[in-house]
Amino acid sequence: MDIQLSQTQIDLRDEVRAFIDARLPAELRKKMRLGHVPDRQEVVDWQRTLNEKGWAAPHWPKQYGGADLGIVERILVQEELYRAPAPQPLSMNVSMLGPVLLHFGTEALKQRWLPKLANLDVWFCQGFSEPGSGSDLASLRTAAVRDGDHYVVNGQKIWTTTAHWADWIFCLVRTSKESRKQDGISMLLIDLRSPGVVIRPIRSIDGHHHFNEVFFEDVRVPADNLIGEEGRGWDCTRFLLTHERALVAKIGFCYERLSRVREILDERGLRGSARVRIEDELNLLRAETRAMEMIQWRMVGLDPNDARAGDLASVLKIKGTEIQQRIAALLYRVEGTRAMTHKALADAPEAPTVGSYYHYVRAVTIYGGTNEIQRELLNRGMF
Repeated sequence: MDIQLSQTQIDLRDEVRAFIDARLPAELRKKMRLGHVPDRQEVVDWQRTLNEKGWAAPHWPKQYGGADLGIVERILVQEELYRAPAPQPLSMNVSMLGPVLLHFGTEALKQRWLPKLANLDVWFCQGFSEPGSGSDLASLRTAAVRDGDHYVVNGQKIWTTTAHWADWIFCLVRTSKESRKQDGISMLLIDLRSPGVVIRPIRSIDGHHHFNEVFFEDVRVPADNLIGEEGRGWDCTRFLLTHERALVAKIGFCYERLSRVREILDERGLRGSARVRIEDELNLLRAETRAMEMIQWRMVGLDPNDARAGDLASVLKIKGTEIQQRIAALLYRVEGTRAMTHKALADAPEAPTVGSYYHYVRAVTIYGGTNEIQRELLNRGMF
């Protein structure tokens, strides 16, 4: 770690670790160690357990369901969850929409939504990408036309993670056409049970259902569900994406997966030159993960609107996702033929999911803004 923890922070870390050891179901821990994804109810139950202590959204004010912890303390909680391993609080709720509401939302919206987001009483998904509008997000075409006290929404979103599990979606829509395409975009909260909403699954190369298409046909949305000012949704988007890109690095997860590699090596009893080569690769990946961790600590205390925070978030996004892909490839190699299984957990609860994860992690350099776009952003900042 690149900073010196205070005794209070050390005490918090130890308290979180003890709480997880006492309250995390053993079967869920084992399931995640093998690489399986927790189901919807497991995520909900665990987040509500964390919320008893205010740790589902530890960085939020207590009045809205958080614990008023600082950024260092928040990272400590997150790292202990990765270490366990245990499910992270739903990022769409507490790390994306929550901070946007705290920064841009009216008091009525904060009171209405934030406690529910922290306790996972409502599951949100993110409605940003569209066919032809992924990396170039500002070219989105889903339209919202004001009609009295409502907006009428028409359009399509794609690659919408967990929309099939979600209750609501925070959605970017075009409320006017301006000469600058970033202008005229607004952010709306939309109930996915509304008439005119259709959700269709997209099954990915790993054999699982993570993503969806979401269609809106004359969907009526109360105007009170607007976040911030009409036409200023791009401000919300930039604020949110800075948070998302830093989180995509998943530093604690990288450490946990590296420890899993060593665990598999011990289980297989691999020795000799083959073990030395893998250990060398492990050490290199651990050193690079450590470098990411130091960058993360450099971000501590920076205002999210500070240009340096955006640059460091892009660096974390690029390096973190590339390291995740390299770790997945290493896991695939050390598992050997067992990595080829794609059976569902219900059919093979003891089977590793390395093969599925290897294919799934191909996507991490795309979401949150492709790594190519992040390099272009960094390039613009340098010249």
